[in-house]
Amino acid sequence: MPVQVSAGAYYVFVAAVFFLFWASAGSRHARLAVVLLANYLFAARYGLFYVVLLPLCSSIDFLAGLGLMRFRAPAARRLLVGVSLVLNLGLLVGSRHMGWVLGRAGGGSAHWDWVFPLGLSFYTLQALTYTIDLYRGDAEGTRSLLEYLASVTFFPTLLAGPITRVADLVGQLAKPPALDRSAGGRAFFLIGLGLLKKAFLANFLAENLVNRVFDTPTLYSGAETLIAVYAYSLELYFDFSGYTDIARGVGMLLGIRLPINFDRPYIAANLTDFWRRWHLSFSNWLRDYLYFSLPGARTRLMPYVNLAITMVLGGLWHGVTWTFFAWGLLHGTGLAATRAWMVKRGRKRKPANPWARAAAVFGTYQFVCLTWVFFRASNMENAWAILGRIGSLSVGFENISPTLLAALGIGAATFAVRKQWYAWAEERFARSPFWVHTAALLVVTLAIRLLGGRANVPFVYSRF
Repeated sequence: MPVQVSAGAYYVFVAAVFFLFWASAGSRHARLAVVLLANYLFAARYGLFYVVLLPLCSSIDFLAGLGLMRFRAPAARRLLVGVSLVLNLGLLVGSRHMGWVLGRAGGGSAHWDWVFPLGLSFYTLQALTYTIDLYRGDAEGTRSLLEYLASVTFFPTLLAGPITRVADLVGQLAKPPALDRSAGGRAFFLIGLGLLKKAFLANFLAENLVNRVFDTPTLYSGAETLIAVYAYSLELYFDFSGYTDIARGVGMLLGIRLPINFDRPYIAANLTDFWRRWHLSFSNWLRDYLYFSLPGARTRLMPYVNLAITMVLGGLWHGVTWTFFAWGLLHGTGLAATRAWMVKRGRKRKPANPWARAAAVFGTYQFVCLTWVFFRASNMENAWAILGRIGSLSVGFENISPTLLAALGIGAATFAVRKQWYAWAEERFARSPFWVHTAALLVVTLAIRLLGGRANVPFVYSRF
């Protein structure tokens, strides 16, 4: 859901796309044109120049893909994939930092925040999956420019993922779409669940504790600051997974299956397990396109160094700041240490003893929360201030209300929900009559309007 667009406007837009798409479903070119038009209308809400920029960049990648499908000479293939890498990495850096560069060039007197209001980080990573897969021979390309353009800028994933292999999207959009009552019910289940995660848990925790503590940590006790860090871990999860649920639900309404992005990450028993559960599309991208591309995989030391390099670069993908560098370095070092420990002890599986597993889960969660301090902090001084308040060991709970504790309890309890229970609830909802789906979404919408607080709180990852 776009940051500048209200929830109501977004879902009116989705409804219009849905009806136009299925009205033209019988014609491959017509339904692809509807998707492409929706993609560019979505991007145009942030700036009309995106309607020129995105087609231009996408067309260059498409031509590079055609060349990779045609040429077999290694030099030509390296040149083509190199053009795609330079283009997309330049777009990534430019979309994130052009406003800052122009502001510095102008002596800091002018405000250039309007430049690239829509970050293209997710677009660039998604676009690179296509050319790199073709270069490696891991996927089949398309000779249809319309198919490619509709896929690479697919609007549910444009803002914050999940990062989907373009070749997979091309394959799905090329086939005649299908949507039965059960799939529609699952789509509505995901959209409703995502709305609840965002509006009731993520927004409430952000507005009532997290933002206040991180803005002025010296006004809060060490205990309150520690609770705020735990609250942020839940806010970030429910915010981002809520967006992913909505994106997957919208995609499903158009007959497109987007990848799962989260799998109860805070019950991970170690950091390796955590990254198999958190932001899966991003961690898989880092593994497949960055880690495996680094040299020294067969040496004894380099795999550990490469883990640290991969995570540092993953941190800097979020922003070229010392806080994101620290976040990536901590995770990279932790992953390297976890791998070394597993190799030394020969322990490839999670602890079998329930008490040992509980201790492992607790320790992993504490480390992840430590790294979230740097991820959330506005700068290193802010991060040290947060950690300093926690280290003060001062106790006071004047700013912790019973309602806030209830929200924290509900958020934590969701990680105890078994996959089977979730699957059962989704299946029952999917099999329900259409009027039940409609009534449930209306109740969710009404509840958000009455109890959800501010209507337009941006998704956390919308700024990346």
